[in-house]
Amino acid sequence: MPRMTAARAAVEILKREGVDTAFGVPGAAINPFYAALKASGGIDHTLARHVEGASHMAEGYTRTKAGNIGVCIGTSGPAGTDMITGLYSAIADSIPILCITGQAPVARLHKEDFQAVDITSIAKTVTKAATTVLEAAQVPGVFQQAFHLMRSGRPGPVLIDLPIDVQLTEIDFDPDTYEPLPVYKPAASRAQIEKALTMLGASERPLIVAGGGIINADACELLVEFAELTGIPVVPTLMGWGILPDDHALNAGMVGLQTSHRYGNATLLASDFVLGIGNRWANRHTGNLGVYTEGRTFVHVDIEPTQIGRVFAPDYGIASDAKAALELFVTVARELKAAGRLPDRSEWAASTQERKATLQRRTHFDNVPLKPQRVYEEMNRAFGPETRYVTTIGLSQIAGAQMLNVYRPRHWINCGQAGPLGWTVPAALGVATADPEASVVALSGDYDFQFMIEELAVGAQHRIPYVHVLVNNSYLGLIRQAQIGLDINFQVNLEFENINSPELGVYGVDHVKVAEGLGCKAIRVTEPDQLLPAFEEAKKLAAEYRVPVVVEAILERITNISMSPSGDIDKVVEFEEVATEPGHAPTSILPLATA
Repeated sequence: MPRMTAARAAVEILKREGVDTAFGVPGAAINPFYAALKASGGIDHTLARHVEGASHMAEGYTRTKAGNIGVCIGTSGPAGTDMITGLYSAIADSIPILCITGQAPVARLHKEDFQAVDITSIAKTVTKAATTVLEAAQVPGVFQQAFHLMRSGRPGPVLIDLPIDVQLTEIDFDPDTYEPLPVYKPAASRAQIEKALTMLGASERPLIVAGGGIINADACELLVEFAELTGIPVVPTLMGWGILPDDHALNAGMVGLQTSHRYGNATLLASDFVLGIGNRWANRHTGNLGVYTEGRTFVHVDIEPTQIGRVFAPDYGIASDAKAALELFVTVARELKAAGRLPDRSEWAASTQERKATLQRRTHFDNVPLKPQRVYEEMNRAFGPETRYVTTIGLSQIAGAQMLNVYRPRHWINCGQAGPLGWTVPAALGVATADPEASVVALSGDYDFQFMIEELAVGAQHRIPYVHVLVNNSYLGLIRQAQIGLDINFQVNLEFENINSPELGVYGVDHVKVAEGLGCKAIRVTEPDQLLPAFEEAKKLAAEYRVPVVVEAILERITNISMSPSGDIDKVVEFEEVATEPGHAPTSILPLATA
């Protein structure tokens, strides 16, 4: 039997589980693992500038391609606690990442050793499993189980904590005979699918709410096929955006309090039946449940049995992997169509497109300073259907979701539930690492951008190009807007006069200088006609220099973005004037139809 250190055995298992990329920061307590990484070869490593950044890079890497599992590595103590936010973000959005931390020697645990912290207790609520391995011989089994857990049922992250002496201990392990454990995923029965379709068939105005679980299951083509077979319009959730193209005739738009379309909300409110697949009824999607559910029948399909009924009780629930369920939905729908038993939904589907052509928001403004809507309009012009957008939270994300166009799965890569500021830069680096030939475009407000701005240096060092659109109003814009109801504007102002960059006025931080100081390229835009040329130049600079390129758009200080202050999806306030003529929304999916 071959003998090797437990750390080397762990690295060999990573490779046999399909891992070829990792992100992290070495340190004394994890150095034996890094020694094994170097000796074994076969796993590329990206050195982060912050360990939380490494965890978000791993998230971006996983979210880019079906089957990917991002790996982040850190030393003992604060490295693990820094990665907690990444683990929380991953479990909230059902993203499998593996976090590996170093630890003090086993004999020194609970003796207040330097940087010795009970990371497994800290991490257990934000992981599917968190384990400190106390016996070296258990390392192969713990890693094997980690991949099994990450892939089985509802996907999610796992943390493995390795004391330094455990890493260094030699064990018997034969990598050539290692096999991953079978993955478990619940599957719907035919009887369940037939019942759901019978309920659907009794409705007049049905919708499919397509969630991120469909993307996780790599089942987007099946969803589109099922929708086209039945003629049922589809509402993608924010995490499911891109499952079917925005310009598809059955795409009814997004629904919600914030990241929604006017036509999407109107269609949901006109429906009488909702089939949710791989979605979690997130509160920013549903708003107050009385309005969302009244007059509608609900069927909910989710891979996690306890997710069904968590937010509200559906009329019928099915615990199933989205792909397994959709395969049966397609099979049974084909049979019903062949038998002439599928209702004609063409009139209902056409009504959703009529709303899409009439209920639009205005994006074309010539104001200086810039209105953010114009930025997204020019992004639609500059960045094509192949673009992978990456963003996290804030008015920038909300407005982007209302006004950008997305055409493919995994091309809107968004931190949905946790929404940590600072997520965007490292996640974009993870996405660009996973798909080096992709057009990756990140979107941040100024505060999100400043949270982990140091990670731009990772892109410069490792030659990871992407374009970062930075909309700067020198405000905590979303929090400022949320304070309107309290009649305050308190501790949300970021403006100051930068003595080193007086040309900025009160916009404070000179992001161009900072980005350039970190080895990247940057362009500042102050007028609307400069936006499209700047985006085109940014693409050229990214291709030429192979570094991140920041395009900073200087916005008007205050813009209130459409959302519902009351929490009801039928009471979304349009703070800006809506589109009333085609020139108001020139990059909308459908030309504006006017009376």
